[in-house]
Amino acid sequence: MRSIDLNVSQWRKSSYSNSTGGDCIEVADGLEAVVPVRDSKNPHGPTLTFAADGWSSFVSAVKDGGLRV
Repeated sequence: MRSIDLNVSQWRKSSYSNSTGGDCIEVADGLEAVVPVRDSKNPHGPTLTFAADGWSSFVSAVKDGGLRV
């Protein structure tokens, strides 16, 4: 398995984030087959890495209302 240097990654905050410090995530763009995800309030904490197609399916299900809490 290849190591990914996330220190040079460009991170973007979820469009659902707000300025009041709510629960938010950031994702790193520009990686070919994976999508790293981290807690925006703890950028030096742990990072979860998902296969790009799995992340895309998850985001689509959220947008379509397919996931219920």
